[in-house]
Amino acid sequence: MLLGWQQRRTLDKAMKAGSEILVSCADRIVRIRVEGNGSSTNSTALKDFAKEMIRRGAREFIVDLSNCPVMDSTFMGTLAGISLWLRELGEGCLYVVNVNERNAESVCSLGLDQLFNVRVSAIGEDGQALRIPLKEGRTARAQTMLEAHKALIKAVPENLPKFKDVIQYLEEELHLSK
Repeated sequence: MLLGWQQRRTLDKAMKAGSEILVSCADRIVRIRVEGNGSSTNSTALKDFAKEMIRRGAREFIVDLSNCPVMDSTFMGTLAGISLWLRELGEGCLYVVNVNERNAESVCSLGLDQLFNVRVSAIGEDGQALRIPLKEGRTARAQTMLEAHKALIKAVPENLPKFKDVIQYLEEELHLSK
């Protein structure tokens, strides 16, 4: 399936002023540029966008972190989830490029460098990048956070001790919100 520029998605501001996720799609390749922090605040929009692009046939995701000073565990878990979806399909790959030292340490400390390709240099961009709209409620964010942290453990089981309390808290929060 061909993903053309007419199928681009736009995103609203996420997290704080100046923080956003920009995306572009061509053929089966999705380019994602994180402008500002990668966090739980923009993870649901990224997850929903990635699921839709995979449904439409995208199989390669390139995440540019050149303007992302820090990522939280929910955001990293969301990236892990995208990589795991591609792995379950038996095709595709997630690349993380232009990683700063802090983000590289975070990715490696969770073992995610074994799950997706981490590159210091950029991969060239085609076309214009557009914002992804951020529309989520508290429950949707909590669900994304839970799925992201479970993905971190699925990707590297040794992460369980790091996130078991977070998962327990989020499960309780989601149970109470029903």
